[in-house]
Amino acid sequence: MYWITLFSFLFFTGLVAFGTWLIVRGREHNSMNGFFLAGRSLTAPFIGGSMLLTNLSTEQMVGLNGSAYAEGICVMVWKVLAVVTLVVSALLFLPKFLRAGVTTIPEYLAKRFNPRTGKICNLIFLLSYTFGLLPIILYTGATGLGGILDLKALTGIRSDTLLLWYIVLFIGTLGSVYALFGGIRTVAVSDLLNGIGLLTGGFMILFFALAKAGAGQGILAGLQNVYASGPEKFNPIGAETSSVPFSSLFTGVLLINLFYRCTNQQIFQRTFGAESLEEGQKGILLCGALKLIGPLYLVLPGMIAFYFFSSREIKADHAYGMLVRYVLPAPLAGFSA
Repeated sequence: MYWITLFSFLFFTGLVAFGTWLIVRGREHNSMNGFFLAGRSLTAPFIGGSMLLTNLSTEQMVGLNGSAYAEGICVMVWKVLAVVTLVVSALLFLPKFLRAGVTTIPEYLAKRFNPRTGKICNLIFLLSYTFGLLPIILYTGATGLGGILDLKALTGIRSDTLLLWYIVLFIGTLGSVYALFGGIRTVAVSDLLNGIGLLTGGFMILFFALAKAGAGQGILAGLQNVYASGPEKFNPIGAETSSVPFSSLFTGVLLINLFYRCTNQQIFQRTFGAESLEEGQKGILLCGALKLIGPLYLVLPGMIAFYFFSSREIKADHAYGMLVRYVLPAPLAGFSA
């Protein structure tokens, strides 16, 4: 069973790599324009899909579902406000950046203010990505992959820490190969292909989980059972003790979303490669439309995991991986991973 899951994971990962190579081969990426901006040739589907998957890293799939496992549906506010700020990004920020003809956000600030401001912003981005963002992505990626593939049983490695390091090195190396040798075009294409898989796998997990919760009575019965097990978790208004209290929605959460969707180099880089302002705006709005259904695969599975595993003492970050392995057939679990 473990080998079937692992084989399907490697097969679909290889399929995405091969498909990406077929699409990007022969494209120029040795120049700065080609490497960082894909020759300014990206269209809306690639921009929207890549923005979606850049954001929906494992800190979202594992972390947000883990938060839903612990707190309930109120954590969906991160996805709801994301749609609002993406509209602001498309209508207000993108036209300014493209008119300036810049490659990065720090470059825009250097032009708008002075070179020292651009350098300070560069330093802040590099430090925050290196010590803030990437460790979380690598940790949650390793946690999710280890849980879905049950790598502890498969490899025989009993030390959680040692296994975590091995998976982190694998994920980090694979991601580096994509980014360093292919540039932004390769990342955007593989993101689009993976994004299609993510949406397919996300809804597949939701369907199988609700069907299992329904115990043969259908997915609606499953949803009713999940609701009955913890109706308080379906309260969308965050309490003052929650990680997203209602009082924070129009202050902290909104401000963080405005930064993240409108001025974050990691997210916005794809739009700089748009072949036109119209394609860039359509790509951002496509990402926003996909965000509207985000709670279905980023929040609800965590609450279903609570229905299945609340009697066990597990970490919230382990809930998503356990749910995938519990409800999906082995080949589909590998596809999801």
